Amino acid sequence: MLPPFWDYGREYDELRDEILAAVDRVFRSGQLILGPEGLAFERQMAECVGVTGGVGVNSGTDAIYIALAALGVKAGDEVITVPNTAVPTVSAIQTLGARPVLVDIRDNDFLMDVEQVEAAITPRTRAIIPVHLYGQCVDLDPLMSLAERHGLKVMEDCAQSQGALYKGRPSGSIGHASSFSFYPTKLLGGYGDGGMVLSRDQAVIDLARSLRFYGMEQTYYAERHGFNSRLDEVQAAILSLKLPRVEGWIERRRGIAGRYRRGFAGCGLEMPVENNYGRHVYHLFVVEAPRDRDEFLARIQARGLKCGVQYRWPIHLMRGYHDLGYRSGQFPVAEKKAQRIFSLPIYPHLTDDEVDEVIDLVRKEI
Repeated sequence: MLPPFWDYGREYDELRDEILAAVDRVFRSGQLILGPEGLAFERQMAECVGVTGGVGVNSGTDAIYIALAALGVKAGDEVITVPNTAVPTVSAIQTLGARPVLVDIRDNDFLMDVEQVEAAITPRTRAIIPVHLYGQCVDLDPLMSLAERHGLKVMEDCAQSQGALYKGRPSGSIGHASSFSFYPTKLLGGYGDGGMVLSRDQAVIDLARSLRFYGMEQTYYAERHGFNSRLDEVQAAILSLKLPRVEGWIERRRGIAGRYRRGFAGCGLEMPVENNYGRHVYHLFVVEAPRDRDEFLARIQARGLKCGVQYRWPIHLMRGYHDLGYRSGQFPVAEKKAQRIFSLPIYPHLTDDEVDEVIDLVRKEI
């Protein structure tokens, strides 16, 4: 039996008693929003990432725009990011009335080509969002140096990089702020939606905390325009009990990725490099098809193997973002990858036998 592309059931079976006990504790506490569970999880995440503080919010998308707002991004500003990202990255920019400005990616690791960023800077540029895609970090040192020279803020999109390292430093600890997602499919996922803003700057944390609750601070009085975006106590309690297991889950993901890499060696599938400056956590295991991707996927899925495509359309080629003014061919690397990539099952509870079955099926169809 081939494994599903993703399945939280095995994790739930392992942690069921602890999860139900945490949920019961919250329900018996009488406090479901902005209570002790959320505060404890914020402290734990900040300590784990190595920053000053964290602010739990309703989703990873909310974490992006609240982090940007706390960094001073406002309507009319420009924010530089990449076209091969999930829609929420650019949607969050536009929520603030700012404009997404895109740069292409590198061919070898599918991450932001930092060398292209400077040419995209204009007098309106306020911030840069490096997206740590698939589980490894953008090359941050040159990006931070560039941002410092131009007086820009860097907000790390860590939705897919929980636990990744850049030169020994945790993903999310290097920029001026970072955003995390706890969507169920993430490496640290809840049983609902959730996200967090983190920063090493206490002023950014304080402002983000106010913004996530209507712009209020100590009393029911709005100091500024804000939002309604709060991580609920149930999700915080569940995430708290899962956080200590993240390191073990990362090691298992890396083990599966190594098995895939060995199993697919020399077969024609191309795989993004694992950069030697950091630790890849393999939120996804992405490969490039040697020929027509969709025809290849149709054949292996007909044999029972479900795969994913992240992401089938670059942002600038979506109808909803035609107003950005980009055209087909403007970001050739991102466009090529979108036509060729797909991802294979990878999550900690896969067995070695299941991984080998995936390898055998895929190799037979190449």
